[in-house]
Amino acid sequence: MDFEKLCAERYSLRKYADRPVEAEKLEKVLEAGHNAPTAHNLQPQRILVMQSREALEKAEECTACKFHAPVILVVAYDPAKAWNREGDMKNHGEIDATIAATQMMLQAADLGLGTCYVGMFSQEKLHELFPEMKGLVATAMLPLGYPAETAHPSRLHTDRMPLDEMVIRL
Repeated sequence: MDFEKLCAERYSLRKYADRPVEAEKLEKVLEAGHNAPTAHNLQPQRILVMQSREALEKAEECTACKFHAPVILVVAYDPAKAWNREGDMKNHGEIDATIAATQMMLQAADLGLGTCYVGMFSQEKLHELFPEMKGLVATAMLPLGYPAETAHPSRLHTDRMPLDEMVIRL
């Protein structure tokens, strides 16, 4: 798909079809997160793939956003592996993980899949239910799957402030 069209048409999917995501498509989505640029190429992003019924049920216990997708990707980072900016020592792991999430969302859309960036979750509950997350900080949960037949963008999807209000030209 044309990138401009892809960016404009991709939307937060909140209603998923009861159809599995093919392994090849999932791998392409994961590869997009793997290829994401990171500060000093330290690659602190970590992606947990929830596909089993047990993992999906536990993941949905961690958020009020229950969309019942066939896959949930938990995008996280290892703060010990991330770059800290000189001067104020700002850790860039969250930024790196969010760039990876964005690339995965765009790749998913290009493959005919949908996602929703879910930031409303319990970090503590994720750590409690998934010991594999020890030392990691989650930034997003990305439900992933095919749109249900009745799925559609939110009425707010195309509401955008004028570009001149967002962009400051110097």
